[in-house]
Amino acid sequence: MRRHLASICAVLGTAVATLGLCAGAAAAISTGTMTAPSLAPAPAGQAAKKPPRPGRPKRKPTPGVHVHLFAFDAFFAARQTLTVPERALHITGVVSPYAPGQAVVVKAYLGHELISSHTLSVRPSRDRRDGRFIARVRAPRPGLLHVTVIHVATPRMPAFTATRTIASLRPHASPGDRGAFVALIQSQLAQLHFYIPQTGVYDLQTGLAIDAYHRLLHHGTSQALDGLTISELLDERGAFAVRYPQDGRHVEADLGSQVLALIVGSKVQALYPISSGKPSTPTILGRFHVYLREPGYNSEGMYYSDYFIRGYAIHGYDPAPDYAASHGCLRLPISDAISVWNWLSIGVGVDVYQ
Repeated sequence: MRRHLASICAVLGTAVATLGLCAGAAAAISTGTMTAPSLAPAPAGQAAKKPPRPGRPKRKPTPGVHVHLFAFDAFFAARQTLTVPERALHITGVVSPYAPGQAVVVKAYLGHELISSHTLSVRPSRDRRDGRFIARVRAPRPGLLHVTVIHVATPRMPAFTATRTIASLRPHASPGDRGAFVALIQSQLAQLHFYIPQTGVYDLQTGLAIDAYHRLLHHGTSQALDGLTISELLDERGAFAVRYPQDGRHVEADLGSQVLALIVGSKVQALYPISSGKPSTPTILGRFHVYLREPGYNSEGMYYSDYFIRGYAIHGYDPAPDYAASHGCLRLPISDAISVWNWLSIGVGVDVYQ
């Protein structure tokens, strides 16, 4: 072998021999070890690269754990997550990735006071990519409800904590009040399609929407926000039953409830309180279409009128009381009239029934 390598070096010439490759290779074969060839000197001004030092293999970082807390049965208004005292909340936690056999401690605080603590197992989702748990909590009174989830480190999963804060509001509001609870009530009324600008103030429009809500539930006529009304609003009870979904874009006037609905197909767009014809001058029943529109006030004090047959119209009027009092028209409160006018147009169906 030595003779064979020596003959190769002789053929290659002085340049290869200078690098010491052949001699080094021969030495390596004779001793059973491989020596790295010598490196050419680094160019001027550039430091020579040092070979990496042998050492322990780098430890792979622990994969990150992502935790998300959801309060699906809480409310969101005034840029806050909200609830009211004694209302049950189900806090759903999602932990990713899933690791078998894990448990978390869920603690609920009202302010700085610990009000509950539970240990819950983290159960896998269907695809086992993440784990889930559900904690049931409630605030006993108004204040800031903090729900904190704690996981102590295990060989399968590192330690983590996560917190969700929910404002528990005093469930009371009167005309003129403003704030998060009024914003919540307005949001719930809008969710049920009542016409209600989101002002955060218990104003005239809020009172009219509450009155229409009472009518729809057959709770009489009132603009007051009592405990039963609050409970039903938060539970989203009450929905207008569309009678003529085949009429496309149309209006339905339910004289039994004294409510007017703007509808597209089977979907309610907005609900308003109305005052229809009194017993001596009842509103005509049937299915009609808007044939004439009259903006502004006319000589009869009718405001933004949409006529659907002869002199019968949907229009604003003052007063528009919470009972049947008109000469046959469908009266709207003045503050609602332009909203309805902007939605209507020539040819839109008008269905009137008892």
